[in-house]
Amino acid sequence: MSPSTPMLLPEPIPPPRRIADPDAASALFADLAGEAAEVAAFAYLAGDQRLLGLRRAGTGSLDRIELPIRAIVADVLALDAFAVVMAHNHPSGDPTPSAADREATHMLVRALDPLGVRLIDHLVVATGGTTSFRLLGLL
Repeated sequence: MSPSTPMLLPEPIPPPRRIADPDAASALFADLAGEAAEVAAFAYLAGDQRLLGLRRAGTGSLDRIELPIRAIVADVLALDAFAVVMAHNHPSGDPTPSAADREATHMLVRALDPLGVRLIDHLVVATGGTTSFRLLGLL
């Protein structure tokens, strides 16, 4: 499956797949670090932090990602998700969030807010480590 192909899981993942903290989210998205182009991934969570589904989206660009807001909102509604965790990679190996990363995060927060859905975290995954927007106080 190519990075730009959406992937929704057809049924809920059986317990104990819960995303309760940044470490669990980092483990879920760790494979993004090896991607040669920027790829974004989204985890949709139930109120009890159970993983309901995943989506991956990529543009093939080395330094930016187009945020598929409409698809994310459609997934939230289809899965009746309570929260979302976003992650994307930096092929450069530097996990420092860019200004564009911050803007994308705020754009997603604004899109989810009217639905009563929280963006729990945005992780930047790279070979040099993982950065959590939540732990940095950016969410």
